[in-house]
Amino acid sequence: MTNFDTSPLYRTLVGFDRIASLMDQAVRNDGIGYPPFNIEQTGELAYKVEIAVAGFSEADLVIETRDNTLLVSGKRQPQDEGRKFLHRGIAERSFERRFQLADHVVVSGARLENGLLTIDLVREVPEALKPRRIAINGQEPAPAPQVIEGKATRPTKAA
Repeated sequence: MTNFDTSPLYRTLVGFDRIASLMDQAVRNDGIGYPPFNIEQTGELAYKVEIAVAGFSEADLVIETRDNTLLVSGKRQPQDEGRKFLHRGIAERSFERRFQLADHVVVSGARLENGLLTIDLVREVPEALKPRRIAINGQEPAPAPQVIEGKATRPTKAA
């Protein structure tokens, strides 16, 4: 595995120490390869996490969110009673995957289909945190003319 030095990010990203730390953590934790997963952006503020969980049922899986962390774990009950394997290549081991979520990202749904666990995420920014326009010197910008019917017309000078 290639090692990346993220220390230059700490010098150039003022106030973004958390982002650099998360990137550093992601690079270190990427060596954990089971189960494999995809992260996809499905819209401007929507994301999808797909995890390959072949052999697991809905009862075997747990999805939790806690402190901006999405935790997906699976524990399958062994079913080896009376079975004699000549080769065993299908992993049935338990797992735990953690995903660090950005602020205001919530889980909007989850489904298990064809061995893929799909978790839908959406970023819901509160109204108080959305950008707003600030008036300069206390003057509000002039409102645009309202048109009720027809075209907007300018008043003409009387002759």
